[in-house]
Amino acid sequence: MNNGLPFRKMHGLGNDFVVIDARTRPIAFDDAQAKRIADRHTGVGCDQFIVLEPPQNGDADVFMRIRNHDGGEVGACGNATRCIADQLMSEMGTDRAVIETRAGNLKTWRADGGLVTVDMGPVNTDWRSIPLAREMNTLHVDLTVGPLSDPACVNVGNPHASFFVADADAIDLQTFGPQIENHELFPERTNVQAVQVLSDSKIRVRVWERGAGITLASGSSACATAVNAHRRGLTGARVEVELMGGTLIVEHTSDNRVTQTGPFATSFEGVISPNLMGAPA
Repeated sequence: MNNGLPFRKMHGLGNDFVVIDARTRPIAFDDAQAKRIADRHTGVGCDQFIVLEPPQNGDADVFMRIRNHDGGEVGACGNATRCIADQLMSEMGTDRAVIETRAGNLKTWRADGGLVTVDMGPVNTDWRSIPLAREMNTLHVDLTVGPLSDPACVNVGNPHASFFVADADAIDLQTFGPQIENHELFPERTNVQAVQVLSDSKIRVRVWERGAGITLASGSSACATAVNAHRRGLTGARVEVELMGGTLIVEHTSDNRVTQTGPFATSFEGVISPNLMGAPA
């Protein structure tokens, strides 16, 4: 690391990542180091900081460790999974890859049109699994913050609260997003979505991401909102999710799993200065 640390900058619909490959040499990061690298003014800048490690599960091809912009570690990130899946499949010369995360193994495969599909796993709707601070009907949660009320909550690798509104663009997420993220009802905080149903097969979503703030796109949020819209009978099982950065296709399957299909991109590669790393973890 004396000569700097190589990284790859990637994004899915503008949701961007700094990716470090630690598969051949272990590299430990703490929250503060990750936060410095993610800083858009003095670091590289990203929504999520991704470290690739050897798989802990023999069925997986890699372990993907995910930290948000604030340095805190999280369980899943759909957009990052598509990016890493493309990298792995290109390396292995295959059309499928299994990516291990804290939320479990995620199966991925190439889809038509140069896209990648991720099976985000089972949908958790029990209040303990989200988690909520107390027992509650997760389809209609008793919560009101400003103009936002009656969310549906679900865990898709991370906790999510989806608020259905008449006009997603009219919601001041900069004000109300952090209030909901840090509400006492969510002991592990939560991602927040303002969701506008456009038809039975299309929704528009704006996202306040836990630990990152307003983001152009969030794969897990897209999955959560599509599932919650389907649970409420507002849409069918397969929907287009229109995010600020572009569109994902999400399907809530009959066995209560959720898949998302979308693009991926590499922006550039570079080297992180040892000065930015600071003291080792």
